[in-house]
Amino acid sequence: MDTRQDELRRDLDATLQARKELGKEYEEELVDSFMKRLDARLDARVERSVASRLDDYEPDHRDRHRSHRPWAPGRAGNRLAVISLALGIPLTAIAGSPESGGLTGLLACWAGIVGVNLAAALGNRRDRDERRPRGGWD
Repeated sequence: MDTRQDELRRDLDATLQARKELGKEYEEELVDSFMKRLDARLDARVERSVASRLDDYEPDHRDRHRSHRPWAPGRAGNRLAVISLALGIPLTAIAGSPESGGLTGLLACWAGIVGVNLAAALGNRRDRDERRPRGGWD
C-alpha cells in the first residue's frame, strides 16, 4: 500500500480507538476531526494533480499570441475595420448619389469612417501603452 494510505489507515484506527476510550458522547467530534484531516489531504492531492497538469501546458500560450500577432483576427480593432469596410459599401452608394450630395457626401462619408477607425486605433494604442510594464529608467 501507499504511504499516504498507511497514514490514513493509522488516523482512522486512532480515531476508532479514541472513540472506544472516550465513548459515544465524543463520537461526533472525533468524526469531524477525522473528516477535516481527510478533506485537507484530498485538497492537497487535487492541488498537486492540477499543478502537474498545468505544468504540461505552455505557460505563456495565450500571451504569446497576443504579443506576436497584434492584428490577430479576433481583435476588436480588426472587427471594427471589417465592419467599417462592409458598411462603407452601401454608405458609399448612398452618399455618392446626386440626391445626397455627390462627391461632397462621398468625402464626408469616408472621412467619418476613417475618423472612427483612427480614433479606435489610437485608443487601442493608448490602452496598450498603459498596460506595458515600465522599467526603472522610464
